[in-house]
Amino acid sequence: MAQTNFNDILAFVAVAREGSFTRAAGKLGVSQSALSQTVRALEARLDLRLLVRTTRSVSPTEAGEQLLRTVAPRFDEIEAELALLSARRDKPAGNIRISAGEHSALTVLQPAIARLLPQYPDINIEIVVDNGMTDIVAARCDAGVRLGEQVAKDMIAMPIGPDFRMAIVASPAYFSRHPAPVTPQDLMAHNCINMRLPTLGGLFAWEFAKDGQELKVRVEGQMIVNNLALRLHSALDGLGLACMPEDAVLPCLADGRLVRVLDDWCPAYAGYKLYYPSRRHPSPAFTVLLDALRYRGV
Repeated sequence: MAQTNFNDILAFVAVAREGSFTRAAGKLGVSQSALSQTVRALEARLDLRLLVRTTRSVSPTEAGEQLLRTVAPRFDEIEAELALLSARRDKPAGNIRISAGEHSALTVLQPAIARLLPQYPDINIEIVVDNGMTDIVAARCDAGVRLGEQVAKDMIAMPIGPDFRMAIVASPAYFSRHPAPVTPQDLMAHNCINMRLPTLGGLFAWEFAKDGQELKVRVEGQMIVNNLALRLHSALDGLGLACMPEDAVLPCLADGRLVRVLDDWCPAYAGYKLYYPSRRHPSPAFTVLLDALRYRGV
């Protein structure tokens, strides 16, 4: 009995995940027309329509969603196992993809990876900067980085950074026009620089705690951004108050370009953790990365 060729199913999975024949073709290294013919042949073989095509997008039908949900993870598992076999060499080797927020990528991942990669030329690391609550399994990432309390219970999590605090800051020019807030509630009368969260498009709520009292304040202001650098520059430009990771503003506090307020209302948070699926069997390359990132205290 002739064995079934699964290349057409792999082609469908690539298109469904990318939502585009063009991007999927680029990823697979084939022409768009050849990829389209392969998927149409699969639909003809199954006698099912798997994709809805429009001039602007491609999305799975109900049957396509079922095929993607049930079959794609099995190919991912096979790919992972093959990668493990190929990594069983004298030197750790392979590709590692990590999802992380901007702050953790800059302050924790980058310094560790800069020390690691020169020692292991056969390891390749991709950092996907994403401030949303990314599903690393769906995004086909090997691991992710989040604050400790945000890691799902079914994941293995490892501390990779110390506890840290947020800081509420503004420029001296801003405070020359507005009185400094004394309590978190005072922020409602201030121009605050908001952070847009990718997940659901909501605005980041500023969190405070003091003497057992916890508060979340939905601040308002003229400026909304979605990254760390713009928040910092907006505060330096006197556009309002910003809620920033403490380490990101320490130099500006030291030289007087920013002023800190509500310090006693800003608690320490559990530091960043690297997390990955519990069913994952760490490859030699991933094990090396874990050792390089493991936080051992000061």
